[in-house]
Amino acid sequence: MPSAPVDHDMAMAMALDEAAAAVQHGDVPIGAVVVIGGSVVARRHNEREVTGDPTAHAEVLALRDAATATGGRRLHGASLVVTLEPCPMCAGAAWAAQVAEVVFGAADLRAGAAGSLYNVSVDQRLNHTSKVVAGVRARECSSLLARFFADRR
Repeated sequence: MPSAPVDHDMAMAMALDEAAAAVQHGDVPIGAVVVIGGSVVARRHNEREVTGDPTAHAEVLALRDAATATGGRRLHGASLVVTLEPCPMCAGAAWAAQVAEVVFGAADLRAGAAGSLYNVSVDQRLNHTSKVVAGVRARECSSLLARFFADRR
């Protein structure tokens, strides 16, 4: 019996699990999941601290894994589901991968590039745009980040 397709809420639950895993090695708890055709093809969390790589954001790592899993750099039809609104680098990576939609939980008023500060995803001057779905399980995503930073103070 085939399993039910993964929707935004289910994918965000997985992204939250990934985000929680980042805390185990001192990384900011951000998780990302890539869904294509209702199936999860990649899921990752931040690894900047553990790898020493400033580009090891959850979104970039998940998009890399999704490209490997699908055998191509273009992820047409994909949804990138992430606990925190993508930064300019990650929104650019989603643009380069040509994802169909960017789904995020918590808005990032300081660096968000999918609607808060910038909006790379829908910029008509670019050769590709993505649908943006904001606020999926936003309270849970925000709470996880707030607890992480409160514990570090």
